[in-house]
Amino acid sequence: MKFQIGVIGPNDSIEKINEIGKSFNDLKLVTFPYEKTEETKEILENHKNQFDYWLLSGPVPYKYAIDHNLLGLNDGHFARLHGSSLFGTLLEANIKEGRIIESVSLDSIGEEEIKQVGDSYAIQHIKINIKASNTYIPSSELSDFHQELYESGKTDVALTCVRSVYLELKKRGVPVYRVLQSDLSIYSALSHLRERAFAKQFEKKQFVILGVEILYPKKTDSKSISFKLMRQELDLNRILIDFVEKINGSLVSMGKGLFYIYTTKGEIELFQKYHSPYQLIKEMEAASGLSVQVGIGYGSTVLEANDHVQVAFNYVQKNDEASIVIIDEDKNVIEYNTDNEHLQYQLKSSVSKWKEKLQSGSISASKLSKIESLAYHYQCFEITSSDLANWLNSTERNARRLLAEMERIGVVEVIGEEANGRGRPKKIYKLNV
Repeated sequence: MKFQIGVIGPNDSIEKINEIGKSFNDLKLVTFPYEKTEETKEILENHKNQFDYWLLSGPVPYKYAIDHNLLGLNDGHFARLHGSSLFGTLLEANIKEGRIIESVSLDSIGEEEIKQVGDSYAIQHIKINIKASNTYIPSSELSDFHQELYESGKTDVALTCVRSVYLELKKRGVPVYRVLQSDLSIYSALSHLRERAFAKQFEKKQFVILGVEILYPKKTDSKSISFKLMRQELDLNRILIDFVEKINGSLVSMGKGLFYIYTTKGEIELFQKYHSPYQLIKEMEAASGLSVQVGIGYGSTVLEANDHVQVAFNYVQKNDEASIVIIDEDKNVIEYNTDNEHLQYQLKSSVSKWKEKLQSGSISASKLSKIESLAYHYQCFEITSSDLANWLNSTERNARRLLAEMERIGVVEVIGEEANGRGRPKKIYKLNV
């Protein structure tokens, strides 16, 4: 199997990447050359979902793609400009200019990289005027930067990493040299994407068990009700069979209104690209007239996925608001309450500052992690028992008990009181998260 990598950059860079890409038998490179960096937008908008990953020829098109939300941080990579590339270009400039270069202008390479070059190659005597940023800088701005420094006599030559800037400065009569990625840099970038593609492929093959449980109405001895339930279960079965077909899964009836669907993470992710899990429940309930709850467990093995789906059912039974609860392979809990809203927190809190406090308390790490997640969700860190009761869909008495326990172990502190018109004022707590 070959992983498909989309490659974006100017023609000369793409030719170099293509040549080095021949070293990888399991990569198929599909190239998209451009004249200007801004063409990256149209390329990605038209082809984004057609490839496993994207390789950008350098930091400039990569920053452009990230800044314009054309790619996520995990969707692509770029060939870095190492010190050897800059040193080689400086050497070329000295030879072609026939003199020792004392001052240059440089774009797209940060001060950290310059420091590494200076330490490695002892070029501290050269004054380097840098134009770099963590965000995309238009080519016209870079061209003006180089020209102004050269015409004011502050630089001998311009060094650019951008082909369009190189061509523009040539037209303007500014002595300019192009900094290109080394073969090693391109090879490293392709190797990095290859490793990520293998990891992603393995992740897609992880096991997923999706459990669907019917919430039966109160028992009745009526024979007509019994036959009605049987017909409703048949209607639910039809919906489940259609769903299982879409995700290439396997449906098993466990009895007593419980169904298990076995599939892989990749199939679930593909389904979620075009369908909402919450909407699936609505379809089940509308077609059958039965209320259902769904627990989903991810795992590297069937046993781990089965353990997680059991935990998911425990959570969904305790939460009247959540229709779906997912426990993933990292033991994150994801609760779906509506089509657009979901809450994520950890089954086992990894916050080390709570570890010792929790040992002396009666509140669980997962409950505390959920409260923290809700605080960030609502951007509210000063709460009363009423607020917490609404968040957790519990009684105010239970919320007061939780807050008292959290105060005892130091997770919250009382910072004031709120008058409520009648009765005793409510304490206002600050969450130390």
